[in-house]
Amino acid sequence: MPSKGKICNFDCIYCECGWNADGRSDSGMPNAAQVRSLLENRLCECMLNSEKIDSITFSGDGEPTLNPDFPRIVDDVIMLRDAFVPSAKISVLSNATTLDRPGVFDALCKVDNPIMKLDAVTAGMAQRINRPYKGYDPAAVIESLQRFEGNFILQTMFLKCKDFDSSDPVVLNAWMDVVRFLKPREVMVYTIDRPTPMQGIEKFTEEQMGELVRPLTDQGFKIQIKG
Repeated sequence: MPSKGKICNFDCIYCECGWNADGRSDSGMPNAAQVRSLLENRLCECMLNSEKIDSITFSGDGEPTLNPDFPRIVDDVIMLRDAFVPSAKISVLSNATTLDRPGVFDALCKVDNPIMKLDAVTAGMAQRINRPYKGYDPAAVIESLQRFEGNFILQTMFLKCKDFDSSDPVVLNAWMDVVRFLKPREVMVYTIDRPTPMQGIEKFTEEQMGELVRPLTDQGFKIQIKG
């Protein structure tokens, strides 16, 4: 992603990087060669300093799979991981909207942890929390997620504000039904931890989130909760 700006097809009300409009001063994405060079240099530094690396994670200011070189970048990162830190995992944080792009799904299947976001399961709900691009269809994303056959991590933000409440039975039950349908190998439930662009957002405690997802836990789903 850009080193200063932000490129994303969501404009989430809770994004720690701020609104998309605030990050348009730098719209240049690094190409595969640049990412490979920077990562190789950083891994060399880590080895020299005896720094332990648990995971190499695709994250940052926006949606990483929007980079046109994403599939090639994944291949390069796997190669560098295997050469420098074979015990490290490779993780990708994504909003799962580009699974239909050439090479993206296949690339995500190569990493250890494809972490796919799904905060709301209807277009109306998503508009309130994610403010996605025009035409965003959660049903299409859910259909695409089926292709993983459960071998992915589902990540969901829990929060409460004027227009959205993750604990609302209508929101919560619809989301849990999708979890049951997709059967991800793990579910990651978290809440806000840093300043948000929209004011008035409330976070949940770990205890509250644990209680909200208890029906899934009782059914045997592996739930990771982060407050």
